[in-house]
Amino acid sequence: MGFFRRWIPDQETLARSRWLGWLAPWLGQPALWVWSRHGVALGVAIGIFFGMLVPVAQIPASAVAAIVLRANLPAAAASTLVSNPVTFAPVYYLAYRLGNLVLEPDQPAAGRDKASAARQKASEMQHTIESSRKVGFWEGIKLMGRPLMVGLAILAVTGGVLAYVLISLIWSARQWYKMRRGRA
Repeated sequence: MGFFRRWIPDQETLARSRWLGWLAPWLGQPALWVWSRHGVALGVAIGIFFGMLVPVAQIPASAVAAIVLRANLPAAAASTLVSNPVTFAPVYYLAYRLGNLVLEPDQPAAGRDKASAARQKASEMQHTIESSRKVGFWEGIKLMGRPLMVGLAILAVTGGVLAYVLISLIWSARQWYKMRRGRA
């Protein structure tokens, strides 16, 4: 855990932050800075949720949620970086495809096979991408509309829950291993 603590900002650094300074009165809560299984798992889950779902102001949104839910604030803020300039395009593409899959289950019309249905979907996606270049970024996101939002919501909830469960399991296994090793 010491390795991560070196790279994660402390309470004073966040209080001086231009974006999080307004939260300074609430940053004194000890529960926000404790490195416990529940606090860290909840903080990472919050960060991944907001990192996937909210395209802007992810760190302030996760900081507010961490304060309200008394999760580990540094873990929540750091884990929002799951979506960054490198991962943004693949995450949004996956979310769009997932949203399409949920909203429009693959039911090819009579006389069309799956390959032609896939070509049509690819053509629609290409048209959406070309339209977004012509009208601007946010308008392009609006063109993708419901499938993108549904996909992002699914990824955010699933990612948050999986992060919480995995961190809890890994933390518990590590504690069990330490306790077992101490007995030997």
